[in-house]
Amino acid sequence: MTPTPQPDLILYNAEQLVTVDPARMTPDNPLGVIPKGALVIKDGCITALGGTCDFDLPDTTNTIDCTGQILLPGLIDSHTHPVFAGDRSDEFEKRLQGTSYLAIAQAGGGIKKTVAATRKASELELYISAKRRLETMLSFGVTTVETKSGYGLDSNSEEKSLRVLQKLKRELPQTVCVTYMGAHDIPIEYKDHPDSYVDLLCHDQLPKIAEQKLADFCDVFCETGYFSVAQSRRILETARTLGMKLKIHAEEFTDLGGAQLAGELGAVSADHLLHISDDSIQAMKQGGTVATLLPGTAFYLKLPHYAPARKLLDAGIPVALATDFNPGSCMSENIQLIMTLACLNMNMTPAEVIQGVTLNGAKALDLHHDRGSLEVGKRADLACFNASSYNELLYHFGVNHLTSVYIQGRPISF
Repeated sequence: MTPTPQPDLILYNAEQLVTVDPARMTPDNPLGVIPKGALVIKDGCITALGGTCDFDLPDTTNTIDCTGQILLPGLIDSHTHPVFAGDRSDEFEKRLQGTSYLAIAQAGGGIKKTVAATRKASELELYISAKRRLETMLSFGVTTVETKSGYGLDSNSEEKSLRVLQKLKRELPQTVCVTYMGAHDIPIEYKDHPDSYVDLLCHDQLPKIAEQKLADFCDVFCETGYFSVAQSRRILETARTLGMKLKIHAEEFTDLGGAQLAGELGAVSADHLLHISDDSIQAMKQGGTVATLLPGTAFYLKLPHYAPARKLLDAGIPVALATDFNPGSCMSENIQLIMTLACLNMNMTPAEVIQGVTLNGAKALDLHHDRGSLEVGKRADLACFNASSYNELLYHFGVNHLTSVYIQGRPISF
């Protein structure tokens, strides 16, 4: 029997303890599952784990019987846009009638419509709505979430959005990673001279945000009709010199070359990637860049195809999955639904999907050193689901399987 010295909490009898620990993974057990598993927590970290039968469980109140449940690392949603105001539900009907996302944007809708509403909203209004959205994500098992600005597109509104996210980072139990995305679109006042807006980002907004430590990452929408590869390079290189980590929206609608740029610059992640080329895949692999795929967006926009997850995986690139929660192209906080979509529409196995929202999600945020898997010494961020196996979690879709969530060993109430 393994001794259990004065733990803060022990969870035991889990139908599956899904460790996602590379040291435990085998071809026959691709997620390092421990049947009837137990996990010991002390001071917010995992101190021991294994089969329940291997532990001498103390008869105390700090033990929890997880019979009928599976335990996973806390889920990680590594791409979201939760700070915005206004409503674009009218665009939903337009898209059902056949109008494309890009056509709606060119007609003054899309991101520009949200920008107008966000600029008018108070900081308190943005805080209240963003808090509600992040709490909803937590209710699906998300213990770490990446959050972007990008619906202000002027200095005051972008800083307002980032202050909201920093406040949520301090107040919410989940980890909130903050990304500055002033390069989400060309604001209407710069539509005829976009390079001047890039000048503003590089010479004014980015230095101010870096000085105030308002963001962990910088992201750019490198896409036809938005920011060119040259403009994206300039913004990201400026951010890097200011100490920010890099992300990029790339190849969502066209093969512009943003993913290749991500690999060249060593970006932490390149996201979307529906139209990625073979050369860009190799550049990402050489640059150590994670592919963050967003099947909910392709589903919601009724796009003809999804990102080539199999090609990316076969090339040896870590694939993360995220909701891309936003007001125009994926209005859903439900990462469990996204997981099933990845299986059905990107031919990912259940094990690959679980890894995409745990360990690879952590890699997409450069946080895999302390979360994303259940290993001794890592944070005790756990999601407990009412299921007999991780396959059932994906098979029975459209419902919330979460029964409880723990962040650094503390149970979180909803």
